[in-house]
Amino acid sequence: MLQINYIRQHAAIVKEKLAVKNFANINLVDELISLDEAIRKQKSSAEALQANINSASKEIGALMAKGAADEATTLRNNVGVWKESFAAEKITLQQLEEDFNNKILLLPNLPHSSVPLGKTPEENITVLTGGNMPTLPENAQPHWDLIKEYDLINFEIGAKLAGSGFPLYKGKGAKLQRSLIQYFLDYNTAAGYTEYMPPLMVNADTAYGTGQLPDKEGQMYHVTADGLYLIPTAEVPVTNVYSNEIIKTNELPVKMTAYTPCFRREAGSFGSDVRGLNRVHQFDKVEIIQLVEPQKSYDVLEEMVHHVERLLQFLELPYRILKLCGGDMSFTSALTYDFEVYSAAQKKWLEVSSVSNFESFQTNRMKIRYKDEEGKTQLVHSLNGSSLALPRIMAALLENNQKADGIHLPKVLHSYFGAAVIEK
Repeated sequence: MLQINYIRQHAAIVKEKLAVKNFANINLVDELISLDEAIRKQKSSAEALQANINSASKEIGALMAKGAADEATTLRNNVGVWKESFAAEKITLQQLEEDFNNKILLLPNLPHSSVPLGKTPEENITVLTGGNMPTLPENAQPHWDLIKEYDLINFEIGAKLAGSGFPLYKGKGAKLQRSLIQYFLDYNTAAGYTEYMPPLMVNADTAYGTGQLPDKEGQMYHVTADGLYLIPTAEVPVTNVYSNEIIKTNELPVKMTAYTPCFRREAGSFGSDVRGLNRVHQFDKVEIIQLVEPQKSYDVLEEMVHHVERLLQFLELPYRILKLCGGDMSFTSALTYDFEVYSAAQKKWLEVSSVSNFESFQTNRMKIRYKDEEGKTQLVHSLNGSSLALPRIMAALLENNQKADGIHLPKVLHSYFGAAVIEK
């Protein structure tokens, strides 16, 4: 959530930056400034009435002590009128504040100055490409055929149990999935991240904290009877671990990692873009999150990007890193890098990670703060990244490493999987 003081003092800059994100309702900035001014005036009026009531109440006691009962009665009547007015002023103030709070939640985060202009994914900028493109046999198959041939995942039984987009991993498919999760967690904890195992459902306040509500309400599974939401990413519960906390400076940066299943209602349209593991309702993901001092957050962002890049290098996958344009960024992000791996059988790039700096947008909602060197309480910056999302990683690993005698796994997974090759 943006801070109204900044909006009020830099209205023109805020509008300019919102335009980079292609935010349509620019007039909302002026509405919020007007509402904030009305709230200030209303508070001032209510405080003046309260001061009159307090002063008069003291004076009534003094008048009674002097025996001036008539004057005290008159003043008491005035106080009664003022109290009625004060009650009405409070109701008006509450209505103004509710309107303001609802509307400021509709403003997305402001993009960093380096965010490129653009409206569509085609306008994202490729900043780096790495890894070697595989050479596949002539009869190379896409992963949805490989998983049937090797009996790794059963989508039909998953659909019977839950519905379309809920894969059932089995045998070596389940083992490979578990191997990847353990490797990702080991890699992250070796880099200083503390592992968490959070709840898979959160309340509305937690979802508001990281910006999933109200922006992505339609994309989350809602357990209506209990008012809970199935998490779309570990970012939601794990970042909120420190909500309403003041972190000691010597405890920064806070580095957290977690594996969770993730649940997302949108599964897209029909076609190759959503076939097999390309897009599903339930998937596994390992996340990394950092809470840092504001002046260090963009250095930390580069550090996290390098961390994910090394992970893809160890997996021996061809990859590219994209800087997202304004129109392709999330509601909460100030700057995002996407990682894509090349799926050789499909001949297409698949997104496997987003690494983002949210600056103080999330932490302002969650009230995550620290005390700076001068003892002043400030908001920390929050960052997160996928390290990694598993479905498309598995799709690329299967497709890119298929050979006549089986699927050859990258060396880093041999000890986790217990073999170098997945045989038929």
